[in-house]
Amino acid sequence: MKRLRRIRDLMTGRMDSALTEALLGQLEATKEGAWLAMAMIGGEVGRTGAHEQMRAIEHLGDEERRRLVEELRTALVTPIDREDLFRLSRSIDDVLDSLRDFVRESHLYRVPDQIRFSPLLDQVISGIDALENAVRDLASRPSAVVHDALEAKKTGGAIRRMYQYEISRIFSGELTAEAMKERELVRRLEIVGIAIGDAADAIADGAMKR
Repeated sequence: MKRLRRIRDLMTGRMDSALTEALLGQLEATKEGAWLAMAMIGGEVGRTGAHEQMRAIEHLGDEERRRLVEELRTALVTPIDREDLFRLSRSIDDVLDSLRDFVRESHLYRVPDQIRFSPLLDQVISGIDALENAVRDLASRPSAVVHDALEAKKTGGAIRRMYQYEISRIFSGELTAEAMKERELVRRLEIVGIAIGDAADAIADGAMKR
């Protein structure tokens, strides 16, 4: 049935929906990870509980990535080049992996007053939203993909700037062990921003080649 559906899509000029569904599944898991991190720093979820929940979320993201790779092997029609789809999926995976590291290190370091990280996580969630819009627009509104990707890229830049201000604040005080732990957590969120930017580049590059 899957093969017949793909032949039908090829004949009617439609994109392979299984690929975009797998990408959206990855992004959904990634957003869930970002909201979990937000709940953790706000005290709604304990650090230990967040650490355990993130394992399950990461597993969901890995399953969706595995599904995308499998679909790529047999897809007759792809919304953008296979290489760009793979790059996009890998970058989304990097976002979730870095969020996992943020939650894990928060669990290990026990840094107090983590609510100050909420503006960075707000931008992370906005970036994931923009990537979701870009993936949805691949089939329905291809002309909007580059605009969506630019919005995601902007959030990556905003996270980078916030990181720089946070580092300046940390380094302006005494460099205690607690300060260095805080620096590591902020650095994790900067890496998330970089991965969002990489994902935006991948989907924009693919859209421009069409």
